[in-house]
Amino acid sequence: MKKIKKRRKKNKGKGIFLILLLLIATMASFFYFYLLSFSEGKAGKTPPVASKSGEPINILIMGVDIGGIESVNEPKRTDTIILMNYNPKNKKINIVSIPRDTRVVIHNNWQKINNAHAIGGVNGLIDSVENLLKVNINYYAKLNFEGFRKLIDSVGGIDMEIAQNMYYDDASQNLHINFKKGEIAHLDGKKAEEFFRWRKNNDGTGLAEGDLGRIKNQHLFIEKFIEKIKSPSVIARLPVMLSTLPKYVETNMEPNDMVKYAYNFLKVEKSDIQIKTLKGEAKYIGKISYFIYDENASKDIVSVFRGETNEDSYDTNKDNIKVEILNGTNINGLAATIGNKMKEKGFFNVSVGNTKKSKESKIIYNGLDKKTLKSISKDLKINNIKNSSLADNGKFIKIIIGEDFKK
Repeated sequence: MKKIKKRRKKNKGKGIFLILLLLIATMASFFYFYLLSFSEGKAGKTPPVASKSGEPINILIMGVDIGGIESVNEPKRTDTIILMNYNPKNKKINIVSIPRDTRVVIHNNWQKINNAHAIGGVNGLIDSVENLLKVNINYYAKLNFEGFRKLIDSVGGIDMEIAQNMYYDDASQNLHINFKKGEIAHLDGKKAEEFFRWRKNNDGTGLAEGDLGRIKNQHLFIEKFIEKIKSPSVIARLPVMLSTLPKYVETNMEPNDMVKYAYNFLKVEKSDIQIKTLKGEAKYIGKISYFIYDENASKDIVSVFRGETNEDSYDTNKDNIKVEILNGTNINGLAATIGNKMKEKGFFNVSVGNTKKSKESKIIYNGLDKKTLKSISKDLKINNIKNSSLADNGKFIKIIIGEDFKK
């Protein structure tokens, strides 16, 4: 009897092992045919720009309007434009959103960048982004909102905390948005699209920053999506996800590169993924609302996409950092001068004021990485740096200008 039991345990172990092998083989076969389906109809697509092994790559991601039935095969405007950089050496991903109202020259005329795809297709948008940012784009991926909904459904949806009331109806687009402030909403594909597109309510209230505010909401969603696809719960949904993508995603990336980069992306730590927006301002020109790109204010953001990064560049997402500069000297306007310098570096949440006289300059901070602190210290020539104990106050920098400060 003991021998029989042992034999049964052995057979049971072999059975589990064979099932695992069968599952892996099935997944491998599925993945192979999935990649082949991406390659079908590749003729005529924009060829990729090869990069040397181990060198960073730039991927342009475009979300396009679906459009009407009568214009199914015509190029559409882009609703979302994102440029992503992956550096295999430091295993970091940088993502920057390009506002769709960004003013660019297309065919010798000033246009919004979201018209580039409608006018010149994929090549038109790639040219506009490359000329605007002075970068080279290696690959592109194009997705419409139908594909976006399917993609979110394939991973089981996303849970999002709603920061403000969202009520909006557009019967022409069959778009009806209804989210309450403070609720944790489970967003399936349709609800995710509503969250992604919302800018204002029926009564005109909403995001004070317009499309820039919408981009901030999109970044929150992207962070949650990245968390979801890196979670073990998505593994079981992989076949559904893989079968969904080829139908709705157009790309010029070769199948073997897709496998390589997908594997590497999933290994990137959350702390090594930076999501930012180009710096600039909304402005009316000739009764048309544009986003005017500020190249100088964006240089730290864009430098990584040009391969110009160095150890002295800032590494933190500066949009969420509060900067307070206090003048502890008799020199009028010193805090404002330093405040403008910080804004040039991309810190826009800056306040200035006065404080009691101080002999020594100092930087008090919370929640910042060492690289960013080192860069600020070097720029301002302040070596006295202290970590605040107010850990629940979010990311902030308090710069006290003392009598020892050197301009």
